[in-house]
Amino acid sequence: MSWCGMCSMIAPILEEIAQERGGIKVGKINVDEQPELASLFGIMSIPALVVIQNGKVVNRPMGVRPKSQMLSLL
Repeated sequence: MSWCGMCSMIAPILEEIAQERGGIKVGKINVDEQPELASLFGIMSIPALVVIQNGKVVNRPMGVRPKSQMLSLL
């Protein structure tokens, strides 16, 4: 979402993590274009991260975090 400055800040970090960690999948959604999916995951503010393991949400930190903190969530 081009209007979300904080989302733009973490996007490159998420891309780095996706490239560095071959065993995980990293996806991004635009809540304006996918409101049903945002609702499904209970996204009330952005940026929001949702960590899913074995089909279950295991972590959902909100806001901008440094790369080291994002990696510690995995």
